[in-house]
Amino acid sequence: MALIVQKYGGTSVGSVERIQAVAARVQRWRNDGHDVVVVVSAMSGETNRLIALAEEIQPEPTARELDVLLSTGEQVTTALLSMALHSLGCSAVSLNGGQVRVLTDTAHTKARIKSIDKERIQSHLQQGAVVVVAGFQGVDQDNNITTLGRGGSDTTAVALAAALSASECQIYTDVDGVYTTDPRVVGNARRLDKITFEEMLEMSSLGSKVLQIRAVEFAGKYAVPLRVLSSFEEGPGTLITLEDESTVEAPVISGIAFNRDEAKLTVVGIPDIPGVAYRILGPISDANIEVDVIVQNVAEDNTTDLTFTVHRNDMARAAEILQNTAEQLGASEVRTDDKIAKLSIVGVGMRSHAGVASKMFGALAQDNVNIQLITTSEIKISVVVDEKFLELAVRSLHEAFELDQAV
Repeated sequence: MALIVQKYGGTSVGSVERIQAVAARVQRWRNDGHDVVVVVSAMSGETNRLIALAEEIQPEPTARELDVLLSTGEQVTTALLSMALHSLGCSAVSLNGGQVRVLTDTAHTKARIKSIDKERIQSHLQQGAVVVVAGFQGVDQDNNITTLGRGGSDTTAVALAAALSASECQIYTDVDGVYTTDPRVVGNARRLDKITFEEMLEMSSLGSKVLQIRAVEFAGKYAVPLRVLSSFEEGPGTLITLEDESTVEAPVISGIAFNRDEAKLTVVGIPDIPGVAYRILGPISDANIEVDVIVQNVAEDNTTDLTFTVHRNDMARAAEILQNTAEQLGASEVRTDDKIAKLSIVGVGMRSHAGVASKMFGALAQDNVNIQLITTSEIKISVVVDEKFLELAVRSLHEAFELDQAV
């Protein structure tokens, strides 16, 4: 008998019928002899509805009261799922974050978990009940309700699995696993049976929306096996786990991630003096604008060009800041481009295989896709290209690295 933590997202519990389907699935696991803890999100659309209500009352809602309001979405789902389990003759109890004692810091709307008191959950499990926990929420040291930010239910599930030493944390969603790339772009994209935490973390940070980055980080830190499964069809899903000996001969590339929400800014003709990069990027950082790819080129006339990318929504603000900085530095001009995209190949196999970059660049060259920027890490290579060539580039690389072929 194993202890399983299952998490069901908003679409999985989006109606009474879907909640009943979740209850039937949970009951099957319980009938097989497993202890089950279920973490649920609010019903799809509910969090947005609550935020809209708050903004009608107060355009910039007080953070503490917003957390009190938003936490109710998950509490509704826990109660309904527990009722559905009771109707099937399955013992169940619903608990909110405060009742479990998910202790967080005091950062309302984006709190981080500090500790979890597992005793109450364990007590209910010993009595034979399924424990249904409200995701996305906790309490601070003064018992104020806090929420963990968007996607916080994934983090709740992983944190509970770590605290309870669960055999597996299963994330049920509207897809049946992690794919080599987005099947909407590449029709023969393949579901992966297994992927490492490191690869999944890169995929999530680079645009894959299957799992929240915080949840993957937490799972990797505490070595909690994660499995992504579909709420709507049976299947093995994708297991996300530690790199081990079986991954030594893994495929060179596991997947391709991409992000369309990128913009590029270039400061041209900057005097090539010490500290110039800081003088450009410092004000950008002070404005809480996250910088991604950075490239600097030094010319023969003792000037330099500095190019970097930001989220597309931040481009206008970043350009405004750069104009002031460029004038102070005596730079020639500031150029912007919001018609770019970033795509990345990811795989732990890169560590032991040479020629990955040249193969990537060759495939893109063959399809006349121009590379504007390049950045690398130990297990990924990212390039910035013209947005109109993104899907062509993804399909080209998927074919070049034979990602449609089963291992």
